Amino acid sequence: MKIAILGAGAFGTALGGILADKAFDIDYYDTRIEQERLSDVISGADYILLAVPSKAVPYVLPYLPKNRPLIVATKGILSCQTFKDFKDFMVLSGPGFADDIKAGKQTKLTASDKRIIELFTTDYLSFDYSDDNNGILMCGGLKNVYAIEAGLRNLQRDSREWEQYIKDVCTEMKLILKANGALSRTVDLVCGIGDLKLTCGYPSRNYEFGDKKRQNSDYQPEKTVEGLSALKRIMRREIVIPKTCTVMNRIIEEFKDEA
Repeated sequence: MKIAILGAGAFGTALGGILADKAFDIDYYDTRIEQERLSDVISGADYILLAVPSKAVPYVLPYLPKNRPLIVATKGILSCQTFKDFKDFMVLSGPGFADDIKAGKQTKLTASDKRIIELFTTDYLSFDYSDDNNGILMCGGLKNVYAIEAGLRNLQRDSREWEQYIKDVCTEMKLILKANGALSRTVDLVCGIGDLKLTCGYPSRNYEFGDKKRQNSDYQPEKTVEGLSALKRIMRREIVIPKTCTVMNRIIEEFKDEA
């Protein structure tokens, strides 16, 4: 079985390492250096794993076959509408740092299809399950935005203030998922609260960005901050944000001139 992995960054190669250990035929496409043509990588692939940065997704999707199983591991896409032309797509998300997966540390992710679980389960990688593609996608994007705000507030992991923030944000995320036709209970899975807790603190790049922005309002990141990309999509109204979601609406106001 051949699996084409689009995105040879940390997460894509971590997932690819699992598949390689299981003796699958793996081929990578690296959007950063484009060493190989995309058509060569996806030729004959039984599955396509999408692990490129969210900003690269619109440039890659038009070249992918619409009738082949697509596993979306990119975080920052907020709606299934992005994949409306694909007959068979599924989502893989959750609180897993690439280095931890590569090191074989116990990690739990969320899968929207049992085929993902069959492909990736190891003695150190396990899954919870929901077929709520839309909700899993939204959780993966929203938690990055909220992590930026956690950094701006200088919230310290496991402090009373941090715990209250996580509680308030989970309530908001459930409202946002429900307002957009997803299942609010998806937030209770590791792709929701688990990933939120992991991201709202170091070494999360989104939290780091917020923390440095707090110290220097002119700070500009050298690497992609997925929370900013998701925030741009929110500001383009790709999803509905209820007025009662005070934290998210405050973030939108804070970044209205630069996101």
